[in-house]
Amino acid sequence: MGIRVGVFFGGRSVEHEVSIISAIQAIGAFDASKYDVVPVYCARDGGMYVGGKVADINEYRDIPSLVRQSKKVVCVSDCGRFRLMYHPARLFGSSVHSEIDVAFPIMHGTNVEDGALQGFFRILAVPFAGPDVTASAVGMDKYMQKLVLRDNGIPVLDCRRVSVKAYFADPDGAVRDIESAIGYPAIVKPVNLGSSIGIRKASDAKGLKDALDYAFLYSRTALAERAVANLREINCAVLGDQDSAEASECEAPIGADEILSYEDKYISGGKPGTKGMSSAKRILPADIQPETRERIRDLAVRAFQALSCSGVARLDFLMDAGTGDIWLNEINTIPGSLSFYLWAPLGVSYPELLDKLVGLALKKERDDASVSFSFETNILTNLIPGSLKTAKIGQKI
Repeated sequence: MGIRVGVFFGGRSVEHEVSIISAIQAIGAFDASKYDVVPVYCARDGGMYVGGKVADINEYRDIPSLVRQSKKVVCVSDCGRFRLMYHPARLFGSSVHSEIDVAFPIMHGTNVEDGALQGFFRILAVPFAGPDVTASAVGMDKYMQKLVLRDNGIPVLDCRRVSVKAYFADPDGAVRDIESAIGYPAIVKPVNLGSSIGIRKASDAKGLKDALDYAFLYSRTALAERAVANLREINCAVLGDQDSAEASECEAPIGADEILSYEDKYISGGKPGTKGMSSAKRILPADIQPETRERIRDLAVRAFQALSCSGVARLDFLMDAGTGDIWLNEINTIPGSLSFYLWAPLGVSYPELLDKLVGLALKKERDDASVSFSFETNILTNLIPGSLKTAKIGQKI
């Protein structure tokens, strides 16, 4: 029997479909001689489903039908074992669908990539691939991310953060503040989303209000940054952890719009793609000077470790082609397609990348084993009877 890997995908996120594509790519790439892969589809309502059809991309044309034909499960930690249990439990026979050695989340966006799912795995004490809770949360919040990166000497663009409540209380005041600090043209985006969802460019006050209204459809907080002149986007992935990390090849995405859109990344010819980010238009390796390539790769590793990441992440940079200035735009702690295509030019195949990610998950578990998560005291055993005031059920305190 190989290592039992539970691949979790989907989730309650606007990047639900992208997650499905990324996960099914990975499921097909795991080395069957080493791993027993258990696909776990997480529906938008929070339910988890298993079965032969959840690994078939064609079944997601009709998700309600797929769910009806699949088995619902819940995650249970039982005496050090992580199990997927049928729900409701079976009246006869075992209710255990499978046991998992390593959880492998391939989920993008809020509620899943932002530390929520990682915290769930932490509570259940199951080893999991990718970043831990704090790195996931900070990596998802573009504002908090900037603060950490700037403190570690990584160049980032200045910004203004605007909450939906503050904006609708005084829209003109929010616009004046952004105009004063950022100017035009400005880029407005949700503070905690990826896949280019909710992003617009504004060239005047009306456009800025429209962009903020649009961003608030997807998040309660928006971020405004100045638009980079002569923009070129350069992406680079990093693999590793705090002990050791390495950078991939660099790519230069090609977008039909001034901002690389969701359609540029995931839809080709008007039809949804099944290859995720691996099918997006790009120049790979990026057509940049060798010294620029090395600077970006160095910044990528430094940022990855400054944010305490683990696993594989993609870091997206903005470059002014006229001046050569470079800024880190954002980190994707669980990137689309796991950025496997960025490793191929360096001789790392997708199965090898997955091997490394499972290895990093198990290494993280071994490292955590040396840390104490309890502190022995005798507080409860020394309680004096009647000394602790308690409330009866239903009684107001």
